[in-house]
Amino acid sequence: MSVSMTPTVGGDEDKRLSFQEQLELVKLPREGQAHRYISTRSAYLPGSDFAKGKELPSFHSAAFGGHVYAQAGLAAYRAWRETEKEKGVPEHARLDIHTINGYFTRIGLASRPFIYTASPVTASRTFSTVSVTATQPSVPSNSPSEDHYPAEDASLPQYPPAFTALLSFKLPEPDWDGTVSEQEAPPQERFASILSSRKPEEWPPAPPVDITGVVEIVGDDQVGTFPIAEMKKVDMKEYNEGKPVHERRELLLYRLLKPLPDDEDGKSGYDANAHVLVHAFVADRNGLLMAGNHIGLGYSLGRAASLSYHFVMHVEAKAAVMREEDGWWIQEVWFPRAGRGRGIVESKIWSPSGVHVATEYQDGLIQGFGGKLLKEKEVSGQEAKL
Repeated sequence: MSVSMTPTVGGDEDKRLSFQEQLELVKLPREGQAHRYISTRSAYLPGSDFAKGKELPSFHSAAFGGHVYAQAGLAAYRAWRETEKEKGVPEHARLDIHTINGYFTRIGLASRPFIYTASPVTASRTFSTVSVTATQPSVPSNSPSEDHYPAEDASLPQYPPAFTALLSFKLPEPDWDGTVSEQEAPPQERFASILSSRKPEEWPPAPPVDITGVVEIVGDDQVGTFPIAEMKKVDMKEYNEGKPVHERRELLLYRLLKPLPDDEDGKSGYDANAHVLVHAFVADRNGLLMAGNHIGLGYSLGRAASLSYHFVMHVEAKAAVMREEDGWWIQEVWFPRAGRGRGIVESKIWSPSGVHVATEYQDGLIQGFGGKLLKEKEVSGQEAKL
């Protein structure tokens, strides 16, 4: 993140948007076999939403990476669904999102729309792939509010791609022999004493910018305007005390802000795969910042930026559906490697009933001011400790 002295604007949690609002797409005319879409709402900008009186200098101008990641997934999913419908594939034979393999190639601007181009790459009855790229206009939007973007923005001159991804889609199938399904004990069991010490809603909100020094200044009660999901951060300080970095854990609890349809026929424009994308959106939040805290850059983080992000579903999309009556989902996060100015964030997505639904693996830049402090940590043995 680059530091500037532009003051941020105080936020209001009532402005938090639902999945349908935040990631809304408008279909554009096709270009050959390529399906095209444009976003309509500005991406979330972390740190722009501290409460009035708690504003800090702006840390960066880069949009939240989870926005383009999940929205690109939505564009690819819609392109694939449209392809299936054109081929007459019956509902029971349609494929679900299996993996999202994304690469961040340019800073995304929160003040401009993303234009997505999605093209089927391979197609079979049980396993298929779709590529998607996201670009942005190189000139300001036609919208004076820098939000509610008009479709004509897609005709503006474009920067090179800010993001590219390959998604795989797979036909759901049962466990082998109907019985084989293995996973480790869920966090609801392994961290039962910690999780049971408070009701889920009593944990503090996940910070808008989870950098130790920032949280100490603004407080741990900042809700902000992070869209789509309500998120809580479990206090893991006592558990992590004295452990090497790779053994530490962070737990985030989350649930939808507003209901999201999961129509079998997708008539609403959303089915269970939209819920998969909610989990992918949430999993990208604050991971590299938390890694920076754990490797000693909580007061001197100069830059954190995603390079690649991989999300793998272990179950069918239906198992990812988030229902209010089911309770809170858990993201379990850890940090297995840091060095050479980069860090790895891994996390598991757990359902309220303790099913390991998906895994995230992210590689990104984590650097101290001037890129020097992380190197000093390496020399002093931080790499070995990891």
